[in-house]
Formats: sequence, C-alpha cells, structure tokens
Amino acid sequence: MGDRKREQLEMLRQYYLHCTRCPLHQGRTQMVFGVGNPDSPLMIVGEGPGEQEDLQGEPFVGRAGQLLTKMLAAINLRREDVYITNIVKCRPPNNRTPFDEEMDACIPILRQQFAVIRPRLLLTLGAAATRAIIDRNAKITKIRGQWFERNGVRMMATYHPAYLLRNPAKKVEAWEDLKAVRAALDALENGR
Repeated sequence: MGDRKREQLEMLRQYYLHCTRCPLHQGRTQMVFGVGNPDSPLMIVGEGPGEQEDLQGEPFVGRAGQLLTKMLAAINLRREDVYITNIVKCRPPNNRTPFDEEMDACIPILRQQFAVIRPRLLLTLGAAATRAIIDRNAKITKIRGQWFERNGVRMMATYHPAYLLRNPAKKVEAWEDLKAVRAALDALENGR
C-alpha cells in the first residue's frame, strides 16, 4: 500500500510544484509539500514553512523541527514513522502566520494529501493549523489537548514547537498532549 500512496503523493507534489493559487508563491524558494510515512495512522499538520524549510524543501527542519523531532522521540516515534506537512506549502514572508486567504488556497492540497494517507489521528500544531482544520474560531489555549472527531478521524491541537521555544513553560502541557497521542496510537494498534 505504501508504494501506491507514495506514488500518489509524488503525483500531487509534482502537480502543485509550481502552484500560484496565492501570493505566497512569489517569495518561495520551493514548495514544501510533506514528508514521512504515508501508511501512518498519524498525520501532523503545522502552519507553514519557515526559512530552513523553504531552503530544504522539507517541513519542520529548522529549530522548531528539531524540537518536534525530540517531542516525537519522547513518545517513541521517529519523524519517518508519521506524515508531516503544513497548511500552506510556501513560506509566508518573515515567517508570519499565514492569512486566512492563503490557508484557504492551500486547504484543497491538504485535503488531497489527507485523502491519500487516510490517517486515523490528526495532530495540529499551533493556532493557524487548528483554526484551519478543527474550528475557525478555536483558541489553542482553550482546546489544546482535547480530542475532536470528524468522519472517523480523531483530531487534537497542541502548541507549535516554535511557540514552545519562546515559551518553554508550556512544554509541560504539550507533553500531556503528546502522551494522549501516544495512548491513542497504542489503542489503534491494539484494535481498540
């Protein structure tokens, strides 16, 4: 199954490689599509590529990405074990939060990725991804750590690793969220 999904994702990536759906394409070095295991039951979605991601063409490779890698390792996951992407596929200027119009332009791409991967669990990182996927009016501080279900997919929001770098005290809450994700993965693996 993985090879077929990889082929489908690569076809999508190629199709959107030169996307001009929103103004973000004007400043990109390259489109940042997504990486990881397309057979994973867990999909992680952030808000958008930063400078390092734009240069390397891979999501979460800068300082926030290094923290995400450590966060995953803490619950016995490797980056390669999950599928990681962002709402917007091109870097917003100065790493600003993507505008709603930009996220709306990229959501169809994310939906197509989702349709190929068909994850059972979705973890949104940060307020922008949470508003784009879970609830337009969501406040990350109010809903983080709670499970929401839509069409058989369980979704949870947690803090973005870049936010955690600026606010290390919030790592305790993010750790609780990650433990809940690990428990949900274990339950899936055990058929519960």
